[in-house]
Amino acid sequence: MTDAAPSRPALILREYSDELAPHFHDINAEWIEAMFVMEDLDRAILRDPRGKIIDPGGVILFVEAVGIGIVGTCALKRSGDGDFELTKMGVRSDARGLGAGAFLLAETIARARVMGADKLYLLTSNRCEAAIHLYEQAGFEHDTEIMRDYGACYDRCDVAMRYRPR
Repeated sequence: MTDAAPSRPALILREYSDELAPHFHDINAEWIEAMFVMEDLDRAILRDPRGKIIDPGGVILFVEAVGIGIVGTCALKRSGDGDFELTKMGVRSDARGLGAGAFLLAETIARARVMGADKLYLLTSNRCEAAIHLYEQAGFEHDTEIMRDYGACYDRCDVAMRYRPR
């Protein structure tokens, strides 16, 4: 008799709704406060995701793990005509290891393509090593132009990456 490895719960993509906004806030506040200091821009976005992301033409996606609930979120924030920042991506600490981050990243990149993103980029910190590795695997590359143009948005930003489709 062999022992079967425990199976991961099925993952489902969920679209933003005002009812899910508290999850967007709480998931992001958890990782930001654990690793950094909450900045004014963070507060503004987390307090008003509809006004700061959705209404200007962006999207917020969530990943639900069946039997667990909402475990992660990611946003595409419009920053110009055809330009989108992949931002506020996080997975609850108690749900890491379920594959939710990779699932959510792939779905968010696919959504950016559907939305006609010419430039898809992200800003992060070298302290987020696991996330940077995930971004690199998905096709993001370090980019000095993105750092120059957008990196000053956050004090903690010392890594800027641009998506390069393979």
